[in-house]
Amino acid sequence: MSAAMAAALALFSLLAAAWGLPPQLDPHFYDRSCPQAQQIVASIVGKVHYQDPRMAASLLRLHFHDCFVKGCDASILLDSSATIVSEKRSNPNRDSARGFEVIDEIKAALEAACPHTVSCADILALAARDSTVMTGGPGWIVPLGRRDSRGASVQGSNNDIPAPNNTLPTIITKFKLQGLDILDLVALLGSHTIGDSRCTSFRQRLYNRTGTGLPDLTLDASYAAALRPRCPRSGGDQNLFFLDPVTPFKFDNQYYKNLLAYRGLLSSDEVLLTASPATAELVKLYAADQDVFFQHFARSMVKMGNISPLTGGNGEIRANCRKVNRY
Repeated sequence: MSAAMAAALALFSLLAAAWGLPPQLDPHFYDRSCPQAQQIVASIVGKVHYQDPRMAASLLRLHFHDCFVKGCDASILLDSSATIVSEKRSNPNRDSARGFEVIDEIKAALEAACPHTVSCADILALAARDSTVMTGGPGWIVPLGRRDSRGASVQGSNNDIPAPNNTLPTIITKFKLQGLDILDLVALLGSHTIGDSRCTSFRQRLYNRTGTGLPDLTLDASYAAALRPRCPRSGGDQNLFFLDPVTPFKFDNQYYKNLLAYRGLLSSDEVLLTASPATAELVKLYAADQDVFFQHFARSMVKMGNISPLTGGNGEIRANCRKVNRY
């Protein structure tokens, strides 16, 4: 272990209590049982990122959508079965969640190297970190030791994940219910510096200003005009648009600069600037200082990854991330 890594782990231990890290989670969890685990994950994420630059955002999003439903337990990865209704069928995930085949590939490689050892929930956490790093964003030490759930909650997926048209108070409440504060909210939404959104997720911003059919007042007019041809009043629901059209594949602070120019694609993005002085101040801070954004994002990702993990004798280590084990 390098001196830098040893120092980073020592600092992590000091900060763990302040971050509310469950004592069962430990960055060293697989040091003996599967010492090559993190290298395997990073290698496959890197290969896939080279093949499909969109995949980094998709893998990061999977971790978010997993943790906000029943905690970080890989419930999002379960397919429907006789006893499970998959979260993949929920409104936030249907026709948009992707990257499941990448998780399958990582899991198969880990099962070959270290059978019945590395959980699917930990794979999601590591893949999210590696995807951020590979697109130019910050790294962080991932606490490990999560176990996998034996069930899913399509209802929780529909209700608990913030939606593109939610008001800011609703979004704040959904984050608060997960133990995340306003700083976490603004920092974590910065992940929209990469990735895409479908026309159906923001169409109302282009046409639904009360009584006029004009774009929202909080949407730059020239940006709205550029969006309309591929996002008409009807049709084109699945057409994809960059969340950050300036640097769409680079993890940076351009997302916040876009908000200041009223070029946030989703209503749930732009309200960070327009609906609250507290969130607006954070938007301005991150737009001005990328290093501070990176520091806060990394800290909030660790905090989010700590939401209600299954540890110890709870849950299981799935052999196949898409289905529970048979006993």
